[in-house]
Amino acid sequence: MTDIDHTAGDTARDKRPTALKGLFFFIILLLVCGGLVLAATQLRSKEGPKVATVAPEPMAVQVAPVELTTAFTLNETYSGLAEARRNSALGFSTGGRIETIAVDVGDRVKRGSILASLDTRGLRAQLASATAVVEEARAAHSLALSTVERQRTLKMQGHVSQQAVDEAEAQANTALARVEAAKAQADIFRVQIDLSRIPAPFDGVVTARRSDEGAMAGAGQPILDLVEAAHLEARIGLPANSAARLIPGDAYTLQADTGAVEAVLRSVTGVIDPAQRTVAAVFEINDAEIVASGAVVRLTMERNIDEPGFWVPVKALSTASRGLWTIYVAEPVGSGWQVATRPVEMVHTDGDRAFVRGAVTDGERVITNGLQRIVPGLPVEPRDVHRASTVNGG
Repeated sequence: MTDIDHTAGDTARDKRPTALKGLFFFIILLLVCGGLVLAATQLRSKEGPKVATVAPEPMAVQVAPVELTTAFTLNETYSGLAEARRNSALGFSTGGRIETIAVDVGDRVKRGSILASLDTRGLRAQLASATAVVEEARAAHSLALSTVERQRTLKMQGHVSQQAVDEAEAQANTALARVEAAKAQADIFRVQIDLSRIPAPFDGVVTARRSDEGAMAGAGQPILDLVEAAHLEARIGLPANSAARLIPGDAYTLQADTGAVEAVLRSVTGVIDPAQRTVAAVFEINDAEIVASGAVVRLTMERNIDEPGFWVPVKALSTASRGLWTIYVAEPVGSGWQVATRPVEMVHTDGDRAFVRGAVTDGERVITNGLQRIVPGLPVEPRDVHRASTVNGG
């Protein structure tokens, strides 16, 4: 064996663990464990682990006692518009140049007053010509009548035959027909002159002026809009079952932004509007000065709903599954109160309150606010207990 082999063997024997090294390592491990135990002992409280022995304070919640009822009265409100009974777009039946417009927007006019007129100089000239033709025809007729008289006289004297008399009478009748035709032609021009003016068809207010003097107006072109101010009516759409309870001729009170409006029911159409699914009721407004044309008016009707349940604030409801809702109640437990849930079904909502039904007993206290802070079983203390009637406005 060479010297190199002896040296490698000695090095390998030096790296093997000895009993002395093992003992030294064991002592160090004991010291480390002892230090850890000592540190844990010092960190531990002298009184031992702290355990909660006092129950938490109950959370104060606002509640309202339930008042069960077998039915409730529902106030239903329906809206409509107050409109003028008559609203006309006025224009000329024939075209021409506008000569005068005597009114402006907002003017109140009386029936029969002239609101606008066309230039009629051409028509008046034609009327004068037609009048002259009438006079000429009348003169020819007068001459024909004189001829008839002469022919009759000659006939009686035996100088002419009956044929001559008949011819004279025929010429007289022809002349008379020409007179009537000339008069009819003159009347046409008189009517055209009359239609060249726009009279007010009823008392009302001018709401629009679409043209001015000097403009060319076409036949039937709207020039002025006139709204009847003295008579207003309100058309309100209602469900068929509610409209059936209205009585024509009875007085009803409608509500507008300006206040109460007294009206008389004139008629109920009885025909359901396919778009709105409502029946139109027409009311005559007694005092048209209270409400303006185009204003919104409302009719409120009471309807009795035979449905058992109770009223709760909408904010006291939480959504649940299968179309149901959940309310939280303060349930007595021992000497205190805790939160419990009750599933309910919503029957009707009215603003900030809802009518619901479910497994709730009369007098149970419904928690009305702070639902995000409570869970079932949480100790609570009911506060501000008041009757449900004050909650729902009754």
